[in-house]
Amino acid sequence: MCFDLDSQPPVAPIAGGALDHTDLILRAADGNEFAAFRTRASRPTGAGIVILPDVRGLYSFYEELALRFAEAGIDALAFDYFGRTAGISKRDAEFSYMEHIQQAKLPELRADVTAAAEELRRDGRVKATFTIGFCYGGRLSYSTATFGLELAGSIAFYGMPVGDRPGYPAPITVAAAMANPILGLFGGADQAIPPEAVAEFDAALDAAAVEHELVTYPGAPHSFFDRKAADYAEAAADSWTRSLAFITAHTPST
Repeated sequence: MCFDLDSQPPVAPIAGGALDHTDLILRAADGNEFAAFRTRASRPTGAGIVILPDVRGLYSFYEELALRFAEAGIDALAFDYFGRTAGISKRDAEFSYMEHIQQAKLPELRADVTAAAEELRRDGRVKATFTIGFCYGGRLSYSTATFGLELAGSIAFYGMPVGDRPGYPAPITVAAAMANPILGLFGGADQAIPPEAVAEFDAALDAAAVEHELVTYPGAPHSFFDRKAADYAEAAADSWTRSLAFITAHTPST
C-alpha cells in the first residue's frame, strides 16, 4: 500500500487560487464506465497529465494532486481502476482493493488510460499529454509508453520495473517498445524495489535508446511523496520539482 487514507501530496496549495474541477464518469472503448476527477488550469501551459493511483484507486490524495497540477498550469485527470469489478464509486477506507487488483488485466487498464487521455485532449487545451503513477500506478505509467498514445512523457514514483506477471510484462521486458521519455523516481530505502532492479531497468532503457532519467533518493522509503513524511520532505520536494521540469521540458511552447 502506498499511502494512508489521510495522506496528502507534499505540495502546498496556492493561497487564494481558484480552480476548475469536476467529477466525471468516463467510458472506455469496451464499454466500461469508471470514475474520474478532472481539473483545468486557469493559466494553461498546454500540458495535461493522467494520474494513475496506487492499488486503492481514486481517492482524495489523487484528487488533491490533480488540483496541485492545475495550479502549476497543467490540466490533470485522475481515475479509478475498478469500474468493471467494483462499480463507479470513489474509494474509501473500507474498500477491499486486493480482490479487485487481482482481477485487473493490462488490456483493460490500457483501455481506461486511453479513455482518460482522450478526455484530457477532448477540448483542445492539451497539446502534450503525460502520465504519472504511484506504486501500482507507477509500473502502469511505464507501460503507457507502449500504448501508442503519442504521449510526451511518462513519470513513475516507486513503480516496480522488473518481474513479469501473467498477461502483464514488466516495464524492463517492453523497454524496446517505449515510445516516449521516462522519468523514474525511487526511494533508496524502498525494500520492495532493490537498487539492482533500478540498475537493470536503466541498462535496458539505455540499450533501447529511450530518453530517460532514473533518480534514487538515498534513505527515502516507499511512499516518500507524502506530506506526513516530514523526514523525507527534501526528497518529496525535489521529486515534485523534477516532475514539473520534465513536463515543461517536453511540452512545446505555444
